[in-house]
Amino acid sequence: MLAAIAISQSAADPLSGLVLRDVPEPDLKPGWSRVRVVASSLNMHDLWTLRGVGHPPERLPIVLGCDAAGYDEDGNEVIVHPVLGDPDAGRGDETLDPNRALLSEQHDGAFAEYVTVPTRNLVPKPAWLSFDEAACLPVAWTTAYRMLFTQARITAGDRVLVQGAGGGVASAAIKLAVAAGAVVYATSRSEDKRAEALTWGARAAVPTGERLPEKVDVVIETVGEATWSHSLKSLRPGGTVVIAGATSGTNPPADLGRVFYLQQRILGSTGCTRAELVAMLRMLDATGVRPVIDRTLPLTDIHKGFQLMIDGGLTGKLVIHPSDSPSHR
Repeated sequence: MLAAIAISQSAADPLSGLVLRDVPEPDLKPGWSRVRVVASSLNMHDLWTLRGVGHPPERLPIVLGCDAAGYDEDGNEVIVHPVLGDPDAGRGDETLDPNRALLSEQHDGAFAEYVTVPTRNLVPKPAWLSFDEAACLPVAWTTAYRMLFTQARITAGDRVLVQGAGGGVASAAIKLAVAAGAVVYATSRSEDKRAEALTWGARAAVPTGERLPEKVDVVIETVGEATWSHSLKSLRPGGTVVIAGATSGTNPPADLGRVFYLQQRILGSTGCTRAELVAMLRMLDATGVRPVIDRTLPLTDIHKGFQLMIDGGLTGKLVIHPSDSPSHR
């Protein structure tokens, strides 16, 4: 089968380590299932792996791809929950298992025609959700869901700032927060992406770093160094920053005086539980909210997809089709 594989890592030239080649179909282990992948989607995590961030080189080569939707061995339509972990080891939360791994970290991922995962990680795909839409959800959308509802515990009427509109997590956070009745503000350096955020329901979208019309209760932060100061300054006293990524750098000035004097809360968030994925599907069913898809590409064009991500040329998710199967819909 054809697969997109990371064979080396380079911070300066990440795509030099990405190759397309034929590999054997994955073997099944006891308690695992094989999924024929209909659609996957690109995540920043894939790019970090190629850059050598958070992924030890001794785990190479490895098939990339954290997201998957397709058919199990019995022909059932499924979504793959991407966090491979033991809930018992995480006190009921597999994301807190010290040995957890995201798909493509320790096990071959979904940029291939087939992927194997623990059977527990299969979630039925609702009929009202297309395969392309389903492939956007496992990492970006559930990350946003956990940030908003598990960590920040937003309620209707809350003021929420989403930094970096246009990214997969940010676009999901805007749409989910709006659907929950929050007043949402968004930032972006791109005028086009700010305009898109308004169509998703944001009350206002401003250039990165610009003062907001009011202080917010919650900031959804995935950018890091470039927006951190603005995030803290935008919070009301007692407000919360939830951070699940740092694409612009991981070590901004902490501004601890502001944090303790205004009693601000900073919460980390990583991935989601299987139960949160199921809960989010129920929310999408109830609200009609759907993922933002920038475009779809065949697996053979995956280098083009990565370059678009590197250049900041995506608004929402980029979906990858591992094969030309007529089952895509």
